[in-house]
Amino acid sequence: MCHKLKQSLVDFFTINRNMHYLFTSESVSEGHPDKVSDQISDAILDNMIAQDPQAHVACETLCTTGQVVIAGEVSCKGWVDIQKVVRKTIADIGYTKAEYKFEAESCGILTALHAQSQDINQGVSRAVAEEQGAGDQGMMFGYATDETDNYMPLTLDLAHTLVYTLARIRKEGKQMTYLRPDSKSQVTIEYDAVCDRDGKPCGQRPVRIDTIVLSTQHDEGVTPESIKKDIIEILLPRVATRDSRYGHLLHAFLEDKEAKLLVNPTGNFVIGGPHGDTGLTGRKIIVDTYGGRGAHGGGAFSGKDPSKVDRSAAYAARWIAKHLVAAGVAHEAVVQVSYAIGVAEPVSLYVNTYGTARIPMSDAEIAAKVAQLFDLRPAAIIRDLKLTQPMYEETAKYGHVGRTNEVVTKTFIDSDGKEYTREVELFTWEKLDRLAAVKAAFGL
Repeated sequence: MCHKLKQSLVDFFTINRNMHYLFTSESVSEGHPDKVSDQISDAILDNMIAQDPQAHVACETLCTTGQVVIAGEVSCKGWVDIQKVVRKTIADIGYTKAEYKFEAESCGILTALHAQSQDINQGVSRAVAEEQGAGDQGMMFGYATDETDNYMPLTLDLAHTLVYTLARIRKEGKQMTYLRPDSKSQVTIEYDAVCDRDGKPCGQRPVRIDTIVLSTQHDEGVTPESIKKDIIEILLPRVATRDSRYGHLLHAFLEDKEAKLLVNPTGNFVIGGPHGDTGLTGRKIIVDTYGGRGAHGGGAFSGKDPSKVDRSAAYAARWIAKHLVAAGVAHEAVVQVSYAIGVAEPVSLYVNTYGTARIPMSDAEIAAKVAQLFDLRPAAIIRDLKLTQPMYEETAKYGHVGRTNEVVTKTFIDSDGKEYTREVELFTWEKLDRLAAVKAAFGL
């Protein structure tokens, strides 16, 4: 009896190991009210850091019909024209028409920023920079998977690309000219759990796209049927040719009789943006990270300077997880790091490879090796990832991770209200600059 039970359990797990399953992630465009708030908060942060790299900023934004409210705590040696920064950010997103009921030049802007608490500052600032304490307690996660070239979950990567491409079409103004700034996407992919020759799990393989949900704000008088036709004939082919990672899946999706494409399911989406829903900073933390894969510690990113480990340590954890997967340590990895406010050294470091490790080491042993390779004190993270640059507004749309590391020229507003430019390196946590060291440490 026991032998039969044991064999039935073995058979069950052998069968189910290769069963297909569905997983879903969502994204939102830069015109989504919460993302408008994130971009405003990070634009203010960038302009403060551009003048004072050591500025301490915690900036929250609320957007609603015809109104923006800015609140928070700052410590900055420079002065920023908040009104000008906010209006420029809103205009760049595309809210430039009075009919949207939220428009760059006419919206009211209420500013309620005040000095940072000295109780917090004394726990963070140190005479010796390397001893800088964490800006708050908490746990932060980073994640990576080898199912895509940028080590991101395909569901989220595709969801981001759909709304990003839709925004590019809108801003070009040549096709789908009825588009307005607010949009959302949701992608459900059918996966096959993959095992190696020894039956050991080694990740998951995308098999097909099961469902795409796309809701986009539009002008009056445009029907869901006409929008769906343009999605099929304009948007999806453009996305399919943009990236080889999922082009074949999108082509197959268009031919799949069982696949579902749901466009503006409510039937009408004229009222949108901050007029349709109030936007708040930090309300899209899963969109910002891994689309529900891996884990999340709960802390938002936007509007926070890098002394806040909610942001900097989450970037460092992604940096580490990406190195582990890219080096071949595991097919999939999540990294957790935690802190106590005012204390430099992390309270804990955790690695989980979900049983996909490609080396004969336990997850605990991998974590111990990571602790030797990466200095996770806040000051060290800020130094290694160059986080005192004004690099944050770009992170506030289409995800903080899985992006392209590049140097760009950005425009800022000085204390006299004049614009100036400087070069900024973006998404430094996506660099694999420690890859050789990681491979050597793990004997790969």
